[in-house]
Amino acid sequence: MGRPNNKKKNGQKSIGKTIIIGIILVALLVSFYYYVSAKADRDKAKESDKVTKTEQMLQYDFDKKYPPSPKEVVKYYSEITRCFYNEENSEEDIYALAMQIQKLYDEELTGNQTEEEYLEKLKVEIASMKQNGLIISSYSISSSTDVEYYTEDGHEWASLYCVYGIRKGTAVRNSNEKFLLRKDETGHWKIYGWTLADN
Repeated sequence: MGRPNNKKKNGQKSIGKTIIIGIILVALLVSFYYYVSAKADRDKAKESDKVTKTEQMLQYDFDKKYPPSPKEVVKYYSEITRCFYNEENSEEDIYALAMQIQKLYDEELTGNQTEEEYLEKLKVEIASMKQNGLIISSYSISSSTDVEYYTEDGHEWASLYCVYGIRKGTAVRNSNEKFLLRKDETGHWKIYGWTLADN
């Protein structure tokens, strides 16, 4: 009787171990590839989730959800104004923001100039602010109790103040503006005009 061939058995065992180790390595590599791919997709999704302030303002639908109070109207006006001066916008963005902010304006205010005139003046103002290194760093609107309501010539009116912090470098100066709003026939408060107020 011959002895069993241990070399043959050992060789088969080592081939079996090598195959198992190879399968495990391939499985690990495939898992790692899917993990890295999924992470890259998640990172891309997070990047696309970062919405700029301009995009936020353009996504707001004033036709469906108009601001309910004079204070809220001035808040949205101020946010869009900050987008004009603080953000890096394309020509299309500036146009879209201009159309968006005009939804907050009284028809008499928008009727004072053509769309082209308005856009031209707006672009000049934006260029001037950027050239001078100015941004609107903050704004503070009158409290709701400080809004003055009255009726005149058959219209409901509201007036309130907003203080804008205009920054150049580290220096900040305040600009105090008085807003006049008129309620339109649909019950929406629209900006009739504004002027610099005494500080």
